[in-house]
Amino acid sequence: MKAELLDAETELSLAYAWRDERDEAALHRLITAYMRLAISMAAKYRRYGASMNDLIQEAGLGLMKAADKFDPDRGVRFSTYAVWWIKASIQDYVMRNWSMVRTGSTSSQKSLFFNMRRVQARIEREAMARGEELDGHQLREMIAHEVGVPLRDVEMMEGRLSGTDFSLNATQSTEDEGREWIDTIEDDGARGDELVEKDHDNGALRLWLGDAMSRLNDRERFIVRERKLRDDPRTLESLGSELSLSKERVRQLEAAAFQKMRKHLERHGSEVQNLLA
Repeated sequence: MKAELLDAETELSLAYAWRDERDEAALHRLITAYMRLAISMAAKYRRYGASMNDLIQEAGLGLMKAADKFDPDRGVRFSTYAVWWIKASIQDYVMRNWSMVRTGSTSSQKSLFFNMRRVQARIEREAMARGEELDGHQLREMIAHEVGVPLRDVEMMEGRLSGTDFSLNATQSTEDEGREWIDTIEDDGARGDELVEKDHDNGALRLWLGDAMSRLNDRERFIVRERKLRDDPRTLESLGSELSLSKERVRQLEAAAFQKMRKHLERHGSEVQNLLA
């Protein structure tokens, strides 16, 4: 509250000093003088659940953006210009932090977010004065018309404004040992018995495949390993170049190796086929 009140001439000289000479002392003086304006605007948004410190910080950021972009040649007072930037910064912060689910940030959605309750209250007062009783659909239609947005946006925003995010770690009752809401969510992961069965099957499959690989000669094992067991399988051309073989010959050796492995694995009957499916 002890910040100086700048007259138009002083404000203009400070703005020129910052714009033309990047005088940080002038910028600091300009921002300090109007920080009171930023704080008073931040206080108007306390009802949206954000802490006052965070709102003031965002208002300050908006004020600094305004100072950086202000053009003193336009003949507009800095306070008039800064109001828009301060308001935009605060509103963006409120909408970003209102919910974990991203709220739309178009100009129409912003207008709806910050004006819907006020417009709704006015429409209801006017209807009551006329002796009318509006149902929910009529009220939403009138709000959409008043704000100039589609009806679906009003319906969406009504749900969003019904409350902020509900913590899943909140207890279902006031008792100390009350169950948390998160405990009621079904676990869609694999059950313990399914995990044990899967580990058992994978272990058996690894053993069978290892045994089948041992039936191959060194060159066949090399081709199978390079073609099927690498994160980045090699091409037939690259293997042929390394082994001094044609691409077609490498393909034939690969097919022969798979045929040997298949015959060996068939001894385990349908079990291995189910695991490989």
